[in-house]
Amino acid sequence: MEVSIFINLLLIVLFLALTAFFVASEFAVVKIRSSRIDQLIAEGNKQATVAKTITQNLDYYLSACQLGITVTALGLGALGKPAVSSLMYPLFDFFNVSDSLSSAISYAVAFLLVTYLHVVIGEMAPKTLAIQFSEKMTLLLSGPLYWFGKLMYPFILTLNGASRLLLRVFGVKPLGHDQAYTEEELKIIMAQSYAGGAIDKEELQYMENVFSFDEHVAKDIMVPRTEMITIHEGMAIEELVALMDRYNYTRYPVIEDGDKDNILGVVNAKKMLQAIVAGKDVSIKSYMRELPFIFEATSIQDVMHKMQKEKVHMAVIIDEFGGTAGLVTMEEVIEELVGEIRDEFDRDEESDIEQVGPNDYLINGRVLLNDLEEQFGLVFHDREHVDTIGGWLLQNSHVMDGPIEGIQMEVEGHVWSVVEADEHHVKKVKWTQPQPVKLTQAT
Repeated sequence: MEVSIFINLLLIVLFLALTAFFVASEFAVVKIRSSRIDQLIAEGNKQATVAKTITQNLDYYLSACQLGITVTALGLGALGKPAVSSLMYPLFDFFNVSDSLSSAISYAVAFLLVTYLHVVIGEMAPKTLAIQFSEKMTLLLSGPLYWFGKLMYPFILTLNGASRLLLRVFGVKPLGHDQAYTEEELKIIMAQSYAGGAIDKEELQYMENVFSFDEHVAKDIMVPRTEMITIHEGMAIEELVALMDRYNYTRYPVIEDGDKDNILGVVNAKKMLQAIVAGKDVSIKSYMRELPFIFEATSIQDVMHKMQKEKVHMAVIIDEFGGTAGLVTMEEVIEELVGEIRDEFDRDEESDIEQVGPNDYLINGRVLLNDLEEQFGLVFHDREHVDTIGGWLLQNSHVMDGPIEGIQMEVEGHVWSVVEADEHHVKKVKWTQPQPVKLTQAT
């Protein structure tokens, strides 16, 4: 083989390798996440520092990749025909092919061969590698790409300037490459991470709770007025101890003259019981501290900030008329983030939604309609002015007087019935889903 042919073939291999390098670099630096690079830098990875420089100047280094791909493609095209002509010359000479015909055949063969090599070896294979192993490829290729960008600075700057000038003529301004994601995009990323096994179901649930945290208000999580367990200022010690023994709460709101609209403060049961056991003379007023009052439409995020600021674990929720709507504790707020919290006194506490049969559920009357819609894909119509399943049943059953326990409604095949109530307060609802239709095969 002649030296010139060998050099041509060597140059073709070199240009193919360079094309593969620039294509892989282009796809890798676009695919890798900036947050992952920051993590690698924090771990002391020096290659990640160079990669960070490239991703922060993505427009410049993508131009460098395009310049490299274009130059190597032109080089392959220029070397392809002479190399093929030289290799096929003995064959053309043997068959006595004319110069014009041999030139045309050489051109066609060179075009097909170079195109195949360029697409497969120079484009497709490195692109696939860069997408599948973006982190490894970025760290491996960022150093050479960085120095290529430095070396070609005048050319890249000139080409970028010409491109921006052309865009400016059409009124297009170049934008930066800030990677800011919307809440919905982050939810999609989390769902994909869960599907790919990067995070587990519990971690996914925690992150979803964080995003929905500011969507709920105090009214959604409060203990309603009818379920508040209170004490009054003049309660006897024996009565007080019996009440605390029955409910096992840590804190009790103190009311005046049995009026839940007149809440004086809150007492800590543990501190009071310690004093009672020690034989001290206990006064409810001496153990009482003030409670913050929060409007029922306040977001639970603001409720948490208010309670943190005032260093309290309970707050009074008031309605639009200034009356007591209910209470909220720090436990209810935290449960919106981490899920249900149970301690040794909650062993008899039932879940808000409990499946009791193949198509039957027992639901706490305080469960929000929004939560049922989200969890089961239901749609509640005629829900104006009500938020809970208990309120929805009362509103749509049109029961004016008489007992509400036992009332039943059927809506689109779903049967809703009140199974436990306290006067006009719905405590438990039974929901029966429609029976699935069984298809019988014709014989």
